Amino acid sequence: MSSLRTDTDTWDIASSVGVTAVMVAAARAAETDRPDPLIRDPFAKILVADAGTGAWEYMLNDDFVSKVAETDGEIAAMFQHMGNYQAVRTHFFDAFFAEAVEAGIRQVVILASGLDSRAFRLPWPAGTTVFEIDQPKVLEYKAETLARHNVNPSADRREVPIDLREDWPEALVKAGFDTAQPTVWLAEGLLMYLPADAQDRLFTQITELSAPGSRVAAETMGIHAEDRRERMRERFAAITAQFEVEPLDITELTYEDTDRADVAEWLAAHGWRSGAISSNDEMRRLGRLVEIADAGEESFSTFVTGERV
Repeated sequence: MSSLRTDTDTWDIASSVGVTAVMVAAARAAETDRPDPLIRDPFAKILVADAGTGAWEYMLNDDFVSKVAETDGEIAAMFQHMGNYQAVRTHFFDAFFAEAVEAGIRQVVILASGLDSRAFRLPWPAGTTVFEIDQPKVLEYKAETLARHNVNPSADRREVPIDLREDWPEALVKAGFDTAQPTVWLAEGLLMYLPADAQDRLFTQITELSAPGSRVAAETMGIHAEDRRERMRERFAAITAQFEVEPLDITELTYEDTDRADVAEWLAAHGWRSGAISSNDEMRRLGRLVEIADAGEESFSTFVTGERV
């Protein structure tokens, strides 16, 4: 269980769970700058630049990783793996959205959207509405930052500023969500920050709101060995101390519930056709898997998809 989370905690983009959104955007920015990017996010660097979260703005920077490699080659490999993972994850869910709109779905919900810029960077068909649900301060930061740079959404973007522990379905409907229309849902970078019962409740609510033909995609984490997690914590602490950057232990924000439901199995039991692919398999398919000695064969996550029947 997390030691930093409470039932009533909240955050902006520079604190707690909000900081992880900056890390993910930093990875997208780094990937966009590669000569052979899997994805292109021209707005990620804009969103990271003014976030004020210390280490995450440059932890995936090539120069920083090179310096880390001189001290700890495995941690440098971890940074490279993190960057590749974020690129592969983004690529997978971008393709998922493309397939959904190709099938005619025009209603999109991004849960805990953070600094996700898909409402701005993807080529949405005419008539598409993208609902973004997240903490009010997170949505405010993103909207204000992109507006300052004259960046406009490529779909009808509607903010739903609410915590997912509150009555977000009611807020979503008030924002114009149509329960009679098929919807494409995304829970990316979210489930690990929810306890097991909250995960079940989230997918129950999604199911109740989903018309036949709706689609859902999620990134779901396994339970990782505590001894390995502790070794990684110690090594990251040593690196942050050496380079005088502000430490952030992501494991302190997540919930390692051993009774967490397998999402693909849960969906299959509740009216969805579901499938799953391990992140390692997808990274290997795209030529982006980095071998890490301490990781074994264990995948960091699984990408799950489902279609409402």
